Amino acid sequence: MKREIALLLFSCLAALGTAQERTVKGKVTDGKSPMENVYIQILDKEVSATTDAKGAYEIAVDTGDRIQYTFTGMKTITIRIEDITKILNPVMVPDVEELEEVVVEASKRRSQKDLEEDYAINDRIIRTAYGYIDADRAPGNLRILTDDEISPVNLCILDLLRNRFAGLVVAGDCRRGGEVFNGRGSRSGPMIWDVDGIILANQGPGIPSAPIWLDINNIKRIAVINNLAMSTQYGGLGDSGVIVINTIAGSPRQGEIVDRARLRNNYADGLELSREEVAKNAPTYLKEMRSSGSFEESRAIFERYHRTYSNSPYFLLDAYVHFVEDHGQEDYADGIVSEHFGPYAKNPVLMKALAYTYESQQRYEKANEAYKEVFILRPNYVQSYMDMANSYRNLREAKQAASMYARYDYLIEEGFLERDTIGFGPVMEREFNNLLMLEKGSVVDGRKARKLFVAEEGFQGTRLVFEWNDGEAEFDLQFVNPENQYHKWKHSMADNADEVAREKDFGYNVKEYLVDGSLPGTWKVNVNYLGNKSLTPTYLKATIYYDYGLRTQRKETMVFKLDLRNVNQELFSLTTGGKVALR
Repeated sequence: MKREIALLLFSCLAALGTAQERTVKGKVTDGKSPMENVYIQILDKEVSATTDAKGAYEIAVDTGDRIQYTFTGMKTITIRIEDITKILNPVMVPDVEELEEVVVEASKRRSQKDLEEDYAINDRIIRTAYGYIDADRAPGNLRILTDDEISPVNLCILDLLRNRFAGLVVAGDCRRGGEVFNGRGSRSGPMIWDVDGIILANQGPGIPSAPIWLDINNIKRIAVINNLAMSTQYGGLGDSGVIVINTIAGSPRQGEIVDRARLRNNYADGLELSREEVAKNAPTYLKEMRSSGSFEESRAIFERYHRTYSNSPYFLLDAYVHFVEDHGQEDYADGIVSEHFGPYAKNPVLMKALAYTYESQQRYEKANEAYKEVFILRPNYVQSYMDMANSYRNLREAKQAASMYARYDYLIEEGFLERDTIGFGPVMEREFNNLLMLEKGSVVDGRKARKLFVAEEGFQGTRLVFEWNDGEAEFDLQFVNPENQYHKWKHSMADNADEVAREKDFGYNVKEYLVDGSLPGTWKVNVNYLGNKSLTPTYLKATIYYDYGLRTQRKETMVFKLDLRNVNQELFSLTTGGKVALR
């Protein structure tokens, strides 16, 4: 029965993935002026266009296409077309490496200290006896297998390599030991082993070096180095290649959270706009409603402006929030949505903004209904499964939440969805484990609950989760610690194109941060909104978990409408172990 359900869902995914031909148009600029003769093409298709003197273009696309913008001297931009993409106004930047804060990025090289700090959150980093290697920056192909990709059915390390690493010649067995050879033919000797920095090499005829004693369930990461550019640090021993193994027990910084602000000499200038200053830039209709003296006056203002903004979903959302939060008129506000928001129900970006808004008001039933609409529209987005699971959890329906996580895992295992081990995967895993840790009695009945294994939570403290409704949104998040030092996460095509592309490929818009508990006091979170390649706002949801991983765990959810661009603005401040303060 499960197989039939999965196949039915897969047919839905396939139907949604079917090409939906339409036209995308927009204007290409350098941030100030329009750019003429920018070459635009749909990758893997013979479809192209160029911008005119005003920077304008128009091109036929299908959902899932990758559209590329190219201009000499500027960084190439590649954007995946989503189901709602109609307008794209990309900003191209010079193809030069700049100094960011006080760190030299010119060669894209990162220090060993940087790699060590990132090891716990980046599955593409492996630790060798001679330092850390980032597979994305290595001088050659480096395949890394992580613990969640290692099946316990493999009897020993030789079987694991034989089954999962094509091109290797594995000799021997799990009882008597053996050796592994690079199958490329140019080097005939056995490969050496680097296990948590300890080098194991062949000691002579009849003395195999393979660590068959190693429990493969204790392996965190394993990589094969089979080119001289990376193995040269091992000297002559590494001529035939190296098999690097990081065990769980020997991996660095297990469960340790790093305050990245302290890694650089960065101090915040305190010039970010306050929320009151940002509010001064709100639309005229909203400022008038906020300054009105009564519900009746606000309603009259809404009805007057509705004639002008009847086709604006953002006008409707602004009005809904105003009548609920400023006047407590839920029935009237619900009427605005039910009477006027219907035309936008098929737009997942707008429905997610509505769901965020309901959730921040603790109207969890309505949020659940909105998230269901998004799920129906985007069952091929991994984010949809986490949204539905967390929505059920808000409704205290733990079994339903667990079933969404289980459905996600099943579709991953069956190959209907792809697992992301770098960005979304760790967040999803943490969410599911947290549910089981705190509510396993509600998920599994009776004795089964006592037998259910739940991994120990690796973090306890304050956890921040940021989500945004529009996959095209670009912004910088600034985290200022109690000592006024800051760290920035740059979510933009210009600064982090690979990460943005990964989000589009898998279908998620989420980022988590774990607050460093070694530095108590007040933290500030600011944002610089860069736009979303159109003239529409983006809705940013922030969920703050206090005492995360403990029985006393609690949370607050806030939603911010981002429409004021290119200025650093205050989101909220929080005191470790305390509560959020909106300033």
